[in-house]
Amino acid sequence: MIGKKNIIFGFLFLVFTASLGPYIALKMLPVLSEAGAQKRVALGELQKFIEAKFKDEIEEKEMSAAQIGVELGKAILAVNSPLNSRDSINRVRDAHVHGNLESVLNLIAGVVLCFLAAPILIKQLISWLFILGTLLHSGLSYLARAPFMDMPWAEQLLGYGVGQLMILLALLLSAVASIIWLKPHVVVD
Repeated sequence: MIGKKNIIFGFLFLVFTASLGPYIALKMLPVLSEAGAQKRVALGELQKFIEAKFKDEIEEKEMSAAQIGVELGKAILAVNSPLNSRDSINRVRDAHVHGNLESVLNLIAGVVLCFLAAPILIKQLISWLFILGTLLHSGLSYLARAPFMDMPWAEQLLGYGVGQLMILLALLLSAVASIIWLKPHVVVD
């Protein structure tokens, strides 16, 4: 049963990728919340200046242009901080979502392979294309983007798109093989 390895791999990889969801919720979302709180405080201070008729407030406090620039700089940085936090969350979330999707693709491919009366070589090719494509796409994405991994070389390899192409080729071959060899019962290899 050639599809068995895809089913086993699919379930194991799904456990791995699904576990990133709680990590995002527990470790990364509080950082975003803290950045939002800092933004509100900094913008609140800036708002006080504006509401107090900016010029009068400056004269009362005898603020220099440099001090005004510092206050504006703090506000600008505070506005940018949640955006930076959200960007890192989105990068990890993308790895999480693609990993889940490709796990399910392996599960489906494994079941379909059990019903194909195709030559063994074609079934093995489809099977390994799904597994290797998942590892070279979602697997590299995890290595590159998960904060606890952070391996920049994986991002470079991911940029070549080899994993994505392997998965697309596996999908195409599966479609063609299903048109030709799909049976209504499990096929013994």
